Amino acid sequence: MMATYAIGDVQGCYKPLQCLLDRIRFDPNTDRLWFVGDLVNRGPNSLGVLRYIKGLGNRAIAVLGNHDLFLLAAAEGIAVLRPKDTIQDIIIADDRAELISWLRHLPLHHRERDCFMVHAGLLPQWTIDEATAFAREVEDALSGPQYRTFLQALFQSPAPPWTHSLTGMSRLVSIAHVMTRLRTCTLTGEISSFSGPPENAPAGFTPWFRIPGRRNTGTTIITGHWAALGLQLEPDHLAIDSGCVWGRQLTAVRLDDRKVFQVESSGT
Repeated sequence: MMATYAIGDVQGCYKPLQCLLDRIRFDPNTDRLWFVGDLVNRGPNSLGVLRYIKGLGNRAIAVLGNHDLFLLAAAEGIAVLRPKDTIQDIIIADDRAELISWLRHLPLHHRERDCFMVHAGLLPQWTIDEATAFAREVEDALSGPQYRTFLQALFQSPAPPWTHSLTGMSRLVSIAHVMTRLRTCTLTGEISSFSGPPENAPAGFTPWFRIPGRRNTGTTIITGHWAALGLQLEPDHLAIDSGCVWGRQLTAVRLDDRKVFQVESSGT
């Protein structure tokens, strides 16, 4: 019987990914994998991860995370690698051009059945239909002739707070910032850079999925990005970044029945 598994932030942890696929008895002939973004960086084998997921073809669906966007910018000479980054193996690989082209054509979101997958989260004032349309604006820029201009705007200037009146690159940067970096925000959608445990969030900021009256309830939103939050399964939110790259676990959730499968990082 076909199964669909959502998998948390891999971040270059190729060996744990293979162990996890063994654990779920992944069959590429029948099963599907949904990757919640941050395929690369900080772990030891980002190149292996990209090659493997790309090789799965239509058996895998992946959305872009902030580290994936950083790789695209670094490959274009727009962002500078830092000592903690581990994506140099991709940048110097013989198949670099093919991998980078595949990555930049990945979506920012995936919407199917009653699920919406995005790397980080959605602002409380966005409906699912609005979020879908906003994501497509960024996806068109990434896959089109504005590719470099968008990445320059994203990595070389601060992201403006979201308002519906934003236009041009400012609008695209704001959308991408929300979808790949959001953890906590205010009731009006102001974002903080806080990344620690939710109970330590700064005054006035709340985990985005806890905002009262948010307009995107009723759909199961699948996210990663927040390792300090950890695995959290709620009726309309699956948070599945369980911190593999930080020495914890890599998680898969079988969407058909929400059964959880995990493997330890084992030093990645």
